[in-house]
Amino acid sequence: VDSMFDCQFKRIHEYKRQLMNCLFLIHRYLTIKEAPPAERAKIQSRTAFMGGKAAPGYKNAKTIIKLFTSIAWVINDDPDVAPYLRAAFLPNYGVSMAQVVIPASDLSEHISVAGTEASGTGNMKFAMNGGLLIGTMDGANIEIREECGEDAVFIFGCREDEVPDIQERARNGDYPVDPRLWKVFEAIWNGLFSIGDSEAHAQFCGLIDKLSNTRAAGTWEGDRYLLVHDFPSYLAAQEEADRTYQDQKKWCRLSIQTSCSMAKFSTDRTISQYAEVIWGLERAPRPAPVRRAG
Repeated sequence: VDSMFDCQFKRIHEYKRQLMNCLFLIHRYLTIKEAPPAERAKIQSRTAFMGGKAAPGYKNAKTIIKLFTSIAWVINDDPDVAPYLRAAFLPNYGVSMAQVVIPASDLSEHISVAGTEASGTGNMKFAMNGGLLIGTMDGANIEIREECGEDAVFIFGCREDEVPDIQERARNGDYPVDPRLWKVFEAIWNGLFSIGDSEAHAQFCGLIDKLSNTRAAGTWEGDRYLLVHDFPSYLAAQEEADRTYQDQKKWCRLSIQTSCSMAKFSTDRTISQYAEVIWGLERAPRPAPVRRAG
């Protein structure tokens, strides 16, 4: 199999930005669709998997799942694109599925906007199993990058301390939409991924209408989690992942390097550090057994 397995498995939530993954897939679909056959053959093949559950009343999260499944339907049914890009949403994600998915992953997506993820443990699981990461400087991505090396984590997006300035510039009308992203918006507005479902079309357009309300970026009225701002650098990181994957010796080396660099994230180390730093406890060695005479 020469297709890169690109995985995003976690709770479905807007701050985790599964929507940005959806927009990337549409961009990749449009790029492949428009490319001449000879150019398509040069594009790294990918299979995108997504899984996770949405809270029962979380409408936008459920709409994002619906959008991803609609994108997958269009991609997989298009003979021009399917040889180079496939997608599937795996329902009912849990431990049993994770035991299969995580070791199979080549690249996993941990792409929350900087400053929103407390830590995250999914990224640790993927990295321990030798998967490379694409992500932001957020949560445990930062420590994983420190341990595994900068070339093993494809970093993109704004830093946490840059967010207030981005929001201020947006309020002043300085929040540009990348032309490649605008093409994705137009494809959604034109119903390419609604598959004739008017209700779904309205829901998908509702997501995109908010993103295009550029003066309200960083608020619930607009691009709350700065997808528009981070999208160009996200594409650049994805392109770097493609180039690296095409050098299979390098990818294999980075995979082994990543897996072997994850000792810091063991429960033994974390519990010992918590006991020492948080609780101020010292080790209490178990007394040696007393030998009884006779």
